[in-house]
Amino acid sequence: MPTNREAALTPNQLARLWCDDGVCWQGAHSAWGKSRLGVVVFSHRGGVLLTCCWRGLVRSSVAMSAKAISEHTGKEFLSKYICTSAGVQNRFRYASVTAETDWARLTQEHPWLLTEKLVVKPDQLIKRRGKLGLVGIDLDLQGVQEWLKCRLMRETTVGRAKGVLKNFLIEPFVAHKQEEEFYVCIYATREGDHVLFHHEGGVEVGDVDAKAQRLMVAIDDKLSEDQVTRQLLTHVPNETKGILASFIVGLFNLYEDLYFTYLEINPLVITQDGVYILDMAAKIDATADYICKAKWGDVEFPPPFGREAYPEEAYIADLDAKSGASLKLTLLNPRGRIWTMVAGGGASVVYSDTICDLGGVDELANYGEYSGAPSEQQTYDYAKTILSLMTREKHPEGKVLIIGGSIANFTNVAATFKGIVRAIKDYQGPLKEHEVTIFVRRGGPNYQEGLRVMGEVGKTTGIPIHVFGTETHMTAIVGMALGHKPIPNQPPVDAHTANFLLNSSNNVMTPATTRTASFSEARPSNDITSAKKCKAGLSADPLHSLLWPLKNVVTGDWKEVQVSSGGNRAKATTLFSKHTKAVVWGMQTRAVQGMLDFDYVCSRDEPSVAAMVYPFTGDHKQKFYWGHKEILLPVYKNMADAMKKHPEVDVLISFASLRSAFDSTMETMQYPQIHTIAIIAEGIPEAQTRKIIKKADEKGVTIIGPATVGGIKPGCFKIGNTGGMLDNILASKLYRPGSVAYVSRSGGMSNELNNIISRTTDGAYEGVAIGGDRYPGSTFMDHVLRYQDTAGVKMIVVLGEIGGTEEYKICQGIKDGRITKPVVCWCIGTCATMFASEVQFGHAGACANQASETAVAKNQALSDAGAYVPKSFDELGNVIRTVYDELVASGNIVPALEVPPPTVPMDYSWARELGLIRKPASFMTSICDERGQELIYAGMPITEVFKEEMGLGGVLGLLWFQRRLPRYACQFIEMCLMVTADHGPAVSGAHNTIVCARAGKDLISSLTSGLLTIGDRFGGALDAAAKQFSKSFDSGLLPMEFVNKMKKDGKLIMGIGHRIKSINNPDMRVQILKDFVKQHFPSTHLLDYALDVEKITTSKKPNLILNVDGLIGVAFVDLLRTCGGFTRDEADEFVEIGALNGIFVLGRSMGFIGHYLDQKRLKQGLYRHPWDDISYVLPEHMSM
Repeated sequence: MPTNREAALTPNQLARLWCDDGVCWQGAHSAWGKSRLGVVVFSHRGGVLLTCCWRGLVRSSVAMSAKAISEHTGKEFLSKYICTSAGVQNRFRYASVTAETDWARLTQEHPWLLTEKLVVKPDQLIKRRGKLGLVGIDLDLQGVQEWLKCRLMRETTVGRAKGVLKNFLIEPFVAHKQEEEFYVCIYATREGDHVLFHHEGGVEVGDVDAKAQRLMVAIDDKLSEDQVTRQLLTHVPNETKGILASFIVGLFNLYEDLYFTYLEINPLVITQDGVYILDMAAKIDATADYICKAKWGDVEFPPPFGREAYPEEAYIADLDAKSGASLKLTLLNPRGRIWTMVAGGGASVVYSDTICDLGGVDELANYGEYSGAPSEQQTYDYAKTILSLMTREKHPEGKVLIIGGSIANFTNVAATFKGIVRAIKDYQGPLKEHEVTIFVRRGGPNYQEGLRVMGEVGKTTGIPIHVFGTETHMTAIVGMALGHKPIPNQPPVDAHTANFLLNSSNNVMTPATTRTASFSEARPSNDITSAKKCKAGLSADPLHSLLWPLKNVVTGDWKEVQVSSGGNRAKATTLFSKHTKAVVWGMQTRAVQGMLDFDYVCSRDEPSVAAMVYPFTGDHKQKFYWGHKEILLPVYKNMADAMKKHPEVDVLISFASLRSAFDSTMETMQYPQIHTIAIIAEGIPEAQTRKIIKKADEKGVTIIGPATVGGIKPGCFKIGNTGGMLDNILASKLYRPGSVAYVSRSGGMSNELNNIISRTTDGAYEGVAIGGDRYPGSTFMDHVLRYQDTAGVKMIVVLGEIGGTEEYKICQGIKDGRITKPVVCWCIGTCATMFASEVQFGHAGACANQASETAVAKNQALSDAGAYVPKSFDELGNVIRTVYDELVASGNIVPALEVPPPTVPMDYSWARELGLIRKPASFMTSICDERGQELIYAGMPITEVFKEEMGLGGVLGLLWFQRRLPRYACQFIEMCLMVTADHGPAVSGAHNTIVCARAGKDLISSLTSGLLTIGDRFGGALDAAAKQFSKSFDSGLLPMEFVNKMKKDGKLIMGIGHRIKSINNPDMRVQILKDFVKQHFPSTHLLDYALDVEKITTSKKPNLILNVDGLIGVAFVDLLRTCGGFTRDEADEFVEIGALNGIFVLGRSMGFIGHYLDQKRLKQGLYRHPWDDISYVLPEHMSM
């Protein structure tokens, strides 16, 4: 089957097709070869890592999920977890050394360092260490230390990469014979895991791909010792076979259990003493961290040699790890003048490509991306990091910042731009000082508001900021920034979002239906223009002879792709129609509403979503809009109920998390009614994805994803958030079918293709984003062949990318005549061959593991095969337009008359977001805001509250008084809370709380029972005391006059009197507070007045003292009036509205809760008041 043909060839065999006869394969972990064209290929065994020296620079690639680990980490995993009867003799016998190493402690931890001969080598992902003189052999400890003196923390050159040697590994030296060295390697492919074995290992192993025995272990299969012996150990002495077979099986099980993607040991030494692992190289699937955390621990992934790990990169990586969004940053040249801040994994690669194409490779400072709807705060943190880096060193020509991106599917552009705008304002001084010019191009939800805000900040700060929307080609701003294109004074502006949704024509009538047929009329298949004919002769490009020998890699009968094989069910050519029904897994109401709005403008008879599945709630109904009408969709707790009750459903759209996507997808494939599954989640471990693919092939299910936004079939069906919001659906004419079908990896770039295709042709017929992972569920070729067999599709657009060899199958399909429709194709990632060190692109699969996987190679091969290949992404739209015009001219496409779609009401929340409507709020608040990235108390972020050590009193000041109170005021509040916290179990509030607790009531009920007793007679005297004393003092009454007036009126003086305490037995709580107030308050007029009143009352009765309620009340009035934070009216208002009683309520709640917990802890039973404590006074019996 041609889709698997290249799997029969090893990666190094594929790579050798690209080189001349000057290749020399040798080395323990690597080999170097040089062709006459000057292209150098560096091949890691198994083909998992390859560096291509191009234009004098070196580049190595690592998949985002598959990450290299240090040799120390790899051996640690192996020593801890390998299970084999073959005894590994050097388990745990390795020691790491850095410049900070304490040698005395190291020898205590590893005593063998003092007694054995040793080997020392750098552990920094450096290959060919022996050839470079970077391995010290057969040394004692002193010899190791001497050897390290001239190497540790010294700069060295490996190929073209320069770096500092910082980490070394010391191991026991193993004396052995050459014939005791073996080579073993395990690596992953889409179809399974390959095991390579060679009976001659070591430095001179040579080309193991040509020599080694190999076997492939299919997905879900197990490796047996018998298999290993029969297929791998044919040249091994009989006495060694048993040990080797056991070890290789144990190694393979370790590889699977710990989610390795690559594991190589060379040499593996077998002596009469047992097994020794000398050199090891490995990668693990970093996305499996949640599965393997217990065994992995905290894994450190070292940077590639030659590129330092900058702290800013680590900071962004930490933000990324804590966020559901994607945030990436790689510094290439911190002194460069061209900086980027690009939204989207695919778009970030395209912008880097364009910068390099226009000669900016040497000045490109960074690669990075932000995507996945980051919050305003996350975007701010990302942007300020970029701005901080670019304003540290001036450039004589000034600097440019390119804030670019494709058309977002669901990210609120205005919200993310708010974060960028905040950062620009914070750095406006340095930006102007460094003469930074900013170019912005973006599209997507609310992008017009985002661009407006970005333009405004340019005007207010004086920073040159040029903004462009979807009317401008995505990468056009690169040419402007680099001086290759003029900057238009007034760029054309697309209509505002609202204009698409409100009928702006004079005709108020809206057609009930829109066109449902393709924009192109059906024609016999032999009339369709074939793919561009191959050019005669060889290209003048000297790369041609290097690139096109790969044409022989992919051969076979292409018809096999369309039919079932090995008993598998055949997959459908047509995935979606106007009658497609889907189940959505996950409570993604926004995505579902977007699908229903799309259905409505496409004039579907019924919604495309039949039901939702959400395991975390019970079965219920969820409300959505169908046009103007509200409808209910069922939500089920499990998939079985959904499938049983909706037999018409044949599509699953899974928004399950990366942790649950595997189980939910495997479960869904048990139901034969499902023929298409879209998996949105990013970060699913590759081993799980491969199992999904295998099961899908068996069941005849088409998988779209993982790590995708989905796909769209205009006029019929869309997956989740694909195509963006309704304004973009209408702008890109996705409500009716066109003639062009496309397939891409990137979700954001698929929406950009919608825009490009709508502007250059009659629109899209269908589009699919297969996802950015290394193993997408369906491939480019799967969809290209579907489009080839679909009559309505007249031309095909493919947006490929660096990594993988799928595009070569398209080449062969064109050459074999299986693909006859015109194919426009461009592979992004051409910049990769120009970078001097590894760059982790946004997509996990965007990595060239061999020369054939580079974007440059694939673009050349596609062009030679007959596809239409532009010179750059900048020209993609022009090429699409040219091919389309040719099809129209030849009569293969007959553009149809445009019919306006129905208008759809805009959601209230989105209309408000756009500023189109206003509505009075039901509530108003001025003390707290939880909507942003950080909780805010009265305008103060919570981080600042802790940073300033404001304490509980400071927080109370912010929330109650909207003021930042002086430190003494905060301390006074906290003291009040402490002294009012409790006053024993006998008081009414505590008593009630205890009775309720013993009656079995819960905490809230018991606390409420106690709080309800607070009033004028118990605890509520703070407000009353403050009011009485303030009124008397303000009216000028003398203390004696105040006492006499209250007596005459028959009123109690609130805050005066205590049941137990007296002038002779003072309340220490009152004394503590009084001393503090006298010492710290600027003025205590009202407290002094109250103390004068106390002198009068206690002269009559010694217990008529100023109690704690009274003191807090009058002292708080003094605080409000004299701290400088309040006007007199404001101070009086807080007393009037009852703020002071809140102090007692808050403080005493702590005591009530304490009593509740105390009763529960003591396990006290139901309380019944004793009879002898009740006086029963009943009326006497009355006779007639």
